[in-house]
Amino acid sequence: MENNSSETLGSKGLINKHEFIRIILQSLYSLGYTKTASLLESESGVSYKSNEFQLLESHVLNGNWEACVTFLNSITEILGESVESALFLVFRQTVMEYLKRGEDGLALDVLRKRVSALRVDRFKVHSLANSVVNLNDEVVEGDLRGKLLMDLEKLLPPPISIPDGRLEHLVETTVTAWVDSCLYHSSLNPVSLYEDHSCGRDHFPTTTTQILTGHKNEVWFVQFSNSGDYLASSSNDCTAIIWKVQEDGKLTLKHTLSGHQRAVSFVAWSPDDTKLLTCGNIEVLKLWDVETGTCKHTFGNDGFVVSSCAWFPNSTQFVCGSFDPEKGICMWDCDGNELRAWRGMRMPKVVDLTVTPDGEYLISIFLDKEIRILHLATNAERVISEEHPITSISVSADGKFFIVNLNSQEIHMWDVAGTWKNPLRYTGHKQCKYVIRSCFGGSDSTFIASGSENSEVYIWNSRSSKPIEVLSGHSLTVNCVSWNPKRPQMLASASDDHTIRIWGPSL
Repeated sequence: MENNSSETLGSKGLINKHEFIRIILQSLYSLGYTKTASLLESESGVSYKSNEFQLLESHVLNGNWEACVTFLNSITEILGESVESALFLVFRQTVMEYLKRGEDGLALDVLRKRVSALRVDRFKVHSLANSVVNLNDEVVEGDLRGKLLMDLEKLLPPPISIPDGRLEHLVETTVTAWVDSCLYHSSLNPVSLYEDHSCGRDHFPTTTTQILTGHKNEVWFVQFSNSGDYLASSSNDCTAIIWKVQEDGKLTLKHTLSGHQRAVSFVAWSPDDTKLLTCGNIEVLKLWDVETGTCKHTFGNDGFVVSSCAWFPNSTQFVCGSFDPEKGICMWDCDGNELRAWRGMRMPKVVDLTVTPDGEYLISIFLDKEIRILHLATNAERVISEEHPITSISVSADGKFFIVNLNSQEIHMWDVAGTWKNPLRYTGHKQCKYVIRSCFGGSDSTFIASGSENSEVYIWNSRSSKPIEVLSGHSLTVNCVSWNPKRPQMLASASDDHTIRIWGPSL
C-alpha cells in the first residue's frame, strides 16, 4: 500500500495534503482539464492513480490476466466481498478475449473452472455462458480493457481508488449542512461557496407588504396557484376572488366569482392553473375558467353536499368529499361524469381530503380523528388514528409528507409512505374551536405556516417543534395561510377581519 505523506492542511491540521491533492486531480480529470491535472501531478509529485492501481492498470492493458487475479487475491482483506465481483470482471474479460481469438475451448475452460466457483449473481454467469455458446461477436467489440479498468476502479476501495465525484460529494455535504442549520433558508438559488451560508431574518416573509380588502366578510381560505402567478380566496360573503400576482409582487383583483348561495369555504387550483374549484359551505361545488372567470359546471345539484376537493395531476379529474356519510367520496371529470366512488354504510363523513401531487395516494380525514391513506392503484389502505379532532390536511410539494391541524393546539406531520411510528409535532399557535389551516412552504417544503385563533400567523422550521416567527397584523382569527410555491419569500393569510395579508421580507 502506498505511503501517503502525513503533511496536513487547514487551521486544525485535519486535512491530509496528499489525499487533498489526489481528490483535486480526480475532479480536474472528470471535468476534462487533463493538461492542468497533468501539470499538477508533475508539480506536486502526487499521482491521481495510486501505485497499486497503476500496477493493476499495467496488467489489464497488457492482458496479463493471471497477474490481475494474483493482485486481487492479495488485497482480499481490503476488498472484502467485492473481490468476487472484481474476479468475475477479470474472468469475463479473459473469456471475451479467448472468444475473439477463436480459442473457444480455453474460454469454456475459464467459464467452467473459475467463473462457476465464484459467488456472484447467477444471471451474470448464465449471460456469459450464453455468449460462449452463441459466439456473440457483439460482446467483444470496443475498448473492453478500458471499460474493465473503469469497472474495477469502482470496486476498489480507498486509497487504491477514489470514489466517483469525491470533491463534489464533500462540497455538497458541506452545503447541505449549511442549509440544514439555517433556520431561515428559503432561497431557490444555488448556495454560494465563497462564504459560509446563513440566511438572515430580513429575507424571510415577516412584514406585511399588502392588505387585500376585496371581501366583505370573513375570509376563510386562500391558496396560491401552482405557478405562483395567482392567489384565490374565498369568503363568508359567498364569493371567491382570483388575484393576479404582478411582476413587482403586488396583487391585483382579476375576477370576483359569484354564484354560491352560501359561504365559500374551500378552493382548489387545477395543476395546470387553468381551472378553479370552489366549495360552498355545505353546498355545491363549482368549476371556473380562470382566464375568463366564468362558471363551467356546477356539481352537487343531486344532493352531494361537498366538504372539500382535490385535483389529480391530469387537471381533468378530481375527488370530492361529503359531510353526508351516504355520499362518501366521489371522483368526477370536468363534465360532471362520475368516474369512481367510495360509499357505504361504514363510510363516515369526510372532513377534508387531498391527493398527492403524483396522483398515487388519496388522503382523507374521517370522523374528525381518523386519517385514511388510500393507494389508488392497489386499493391498499392505511389508517392513522389521532387522539383529537382534525380540522384540515395539507400535503408537501414532493408528496412525501402531510400535516394535519388538531384542535388540541398541535400540528402533526406524518410521512405518506408509513415508515414513521409517531408524527413530528408543532406547537405554539392557538386552536380550540375553529377550522384552522396550515401549509408547507419555502424551498423543499422546509417550513410550516399556520393560522391561529389569536389573530397571528405562526411559522416553524420543520426541524423544530417551536415557531421561529409569530406574525402580528390581523385583528381576528387567522383561518388559513398559503405560501407562494414559486416565490418562497411570499406568504398569504386569510382572516375573520375580512382581509388577506401578503407577507414579504423586511428589506
